[in-house]
Amino acid sequence: MLRIAGVIIPEQKRIEAALPYIYGIGPSLAKKILAAANVDPNIRTKDLSAEATNAIRQIIEKEHKVEGDLRREVRSNIKRLVDIKSYRGSRHAKRLPVRGQRTRTNTRTVRGNVRRTMGSGRKPTAQKT
Repeated sequence: MLRIAGVIIPEQKRIEAALPYIYGIGPSLAKKILAAANVDPNIRTKDLSAEATNAIRQIIEKEHKVEGDLRREVRSNIKRLVDIKSYRGSRHAKRLPVRGQRTRTNTRTVRGNVRRTMGSGRKPTAQKT
């Protein structure tokens, strides 16, 4: 059971695919970390040596902001936008798309799947008697 930055890494996956389980590490950053640690990306997590594990752990802790620190920074950035009452901050506060997407359609997941048009969700018409 490998634990890096407070996250349990799956043992059956390749290490290249297992590192993105850590918040703040994506596929490309995982490749860079493994290259810096001189670890084969195709090796399974359970087959890693102790030296390779320590090398990966040290690179992540020293050079990259992950998990709690990164989440705290993102939250504080959003809070700053809301506090200065910027347009983006108001969009965050209203839980609407922030990056310029249209809202007439395609934001059902953000709005909680609300259907506000006339025809949607209508019951079938009454039967003839």
